Amino acid sequence: MNKLPERLKDFRAYLGGTNALLGVTDVTLPSFDMMTETVKAAGILGEYESPTMGHLQSMKLTLNFRVLTDEQVKLLRPEAHRIDLRGANQVYDTATGKYKDAAVRLVVQGPATKVDLGKFEKSAASGGSAELEIFYLKLQFDGETRVEFDRFNYIFIVDGVDYMQGTRNALGL
Repeated sequence: MNKLPERLKDFRAYLGGTNALLGVTDVTLPSFDMMTETVKAAGILGEYESPTMGHLQSMKLTLNFRVLTDEQVKLLRPEAHRIDLRGANQVYDTATGKYKDAAVRLVVQGPATKVDLGKFEKSAASGGSAELEIFYLKLQFDGETRVEFDRFNYIFIVDGVDYMQGTRNALGL
């Protein structure tokens, strides 16, 4: 309770297990938007949006590049790409008055749906980007998995609870 997360000190982006994404300046992380349906019926005052558990709308991750790179072009390959983001959060312990690093890791896999090569301008960054559709995602803090989502294998685990186990059982998976 005394740990105050302050900032992401630094991060590295890996493509397919290699430290090839050194030119990435920042990454826009995906949002979890549940698929919903409006429920209205007798006995309900009005209506509400009901999420379909484990079913998520399209999820995107955007990599922003400093300059045009070979790795950015590789993302044009029509295949799923594995991106491994590893970061160090700076955490202040209010009880001891000391700082420490806390590891954060996000692994995603999916194909690129958009690759923007950026622009050419004299003595300036080209500023391209790549957008990936996420089929698989795993989020870890200090090595502990907090979220795992696998669109094709019916996996949606949050804080150790497998919310799709019943669905997999019902479907004979």
